[in-house]
Amino acid sequence: MDYNSFLKNKTFVLESSGFEVERQELNEMLYDFQKDIVRWALAKGRACIFADCGLGKTPMQLEWANQIHKKTGGKVLILAPLAVAAQTQREGIKFGIDVKICESQSDAIDGINITNYEKLDRFVSSEFVGIVLDESSILKSYTGKVRTSIIDNFNKTPYKLACTATPAPNDFMELGNHSEFCGVMTRSEMLSMFFVHDGGETSKWRLKGHAEDVFWQWMASWCVFIDSPVNLGYEVGGYDLPELIMHEIVVDGKEPVNERMSLTERRNARKESMADRCNHAAGLVNESDEQWLIWCDLNDESKMLNNLINESVEVKGSDKPDHKTKSMIGFSEGTVKHLVTKPKIAGFGMNWQHCNNMIFTGLSDSYEAFYQALRRCWRFGQEKTVNVYIIISSKEGCVKENIERKKADFIKMQTAMIELTKDITKKELKKTCRITTEYKPQNKMILPEWEEFESYEYIESVCCG
Repeated sequence: MDYNSFLKNKTFVLESSGFEVERQELNEMLYDFQKDIVRWALAKGRACIFADCGLGKTPMQLEWANQIHKKTGGKVLILAPLAVAAQTQREGIKFGIDVKICESQSDAIDGINITNYEKLDRFVSSEFVGIVLDESSILKSYTGKVRTSIIDNFNKTPYKLACTATPAPNDFMELGNHSEFCGVMTRSEMLSMFFVHDGGETSKWRLKGHAEDVFWQWMASWCVFIDSPVNLGYEVGGYDLPELIMHEIVVDGKEPVNERMSLTERRNARKESMADRCNHAAGLVNESDEQWLIWCDLNDESKMLNNLINESVEVKGSDKPDHKTKSMIGFSEGTVKHLVTKPKIAGFGMNWQHCNNMIFTGLSDSYEAFYQALRRCWRFGQEKTVNVYIIISSKEGCVKENIERKKADFIKMQTAMIELTKDITKKELKKTCRITTEYKPQNKMILPEWEEFESYEYIESVCCG
């Protein structure tokens, strides 16, 4: 193998496999930045949209799927978290796009179909020309079996799109899963090319010093990172986050303990303070006339909160899907006044910017779970100040400190990631922003036989000598 061949084998830029559409062909209700992202994703064929909460991932993925169906006439499948399917169908009605909620393959139509991740095994992947992963970061909270099933089953699907909020910049496993889903590079290939392994912890990977810029350039060749359209040069209003006020309530009135505790010690401390924390939460909600979202971490907390809070509905893991969907959609519509649930159940995908009051009745160690739950209400489109109450005991103080540390790290790395990819993203989007008129010949040119013959002879003499 010569050196040029060696270099060619080392290339890792995703080749575009899609098609181009004009901006004016897209849904007129989309903003310009949304249209350009959709056009870019269609041209790529296989791509990811990492957009912050409230930037319109749902209408963008719907229009992407709509254009795929128009182009191919085939079936497109959207995989989404529970209850998000019904929410997406409602959004489709708003944008004039039909979406069919499906329980199994027999329900699927030529057009846009949507189902829950849990029902994936009821569908035949080869029947679909396009696949969309809504809230695709949810994959890492699933078992490796489900992640592998999605990647393997849709390996040969021509058109792929993954949509989620801006991922944690240091969660390279998540970025690797998206790369593998899109068919750009396997997760192991990505890690070996750009990263070094720190010690014996399998999750500890860091970018090679010389590879940081190249890595984010590579990411931006098949992903769009956007925290605000203004940062990409678009002039559009309404994309300012409202004020966020965090209230910490320590139920036993003591200074939080900052000493390290084991997981068992923290869970025991949480159980000891459960009654006090639930009563404080219930007091806040019952004294208010507004709608509240109450997050908890333990089953006993969920049950107690539901008993103490007036007009509340509890959604727990063991509930039937119909109850979960009805309750979460009911909260969206206002027929459910107060919702008690866990971040791992309803922390992904739901748009609840109509509600501006939430309570965390205790915290887990997962910053992502906290962040995702927080962004259900604190998102673009929220018009009020968002009040967040964190109710803990003094013995749980180290958990909040851990969350605060992870938050600072997340914001620092997210800012750096957006900054590194901003200029590249602008260039990528501009590649598909040119408006051109496709030439479509209407009449066939007819040449006399002698002229056609002489023309061929002349061309042959010029080309072949």
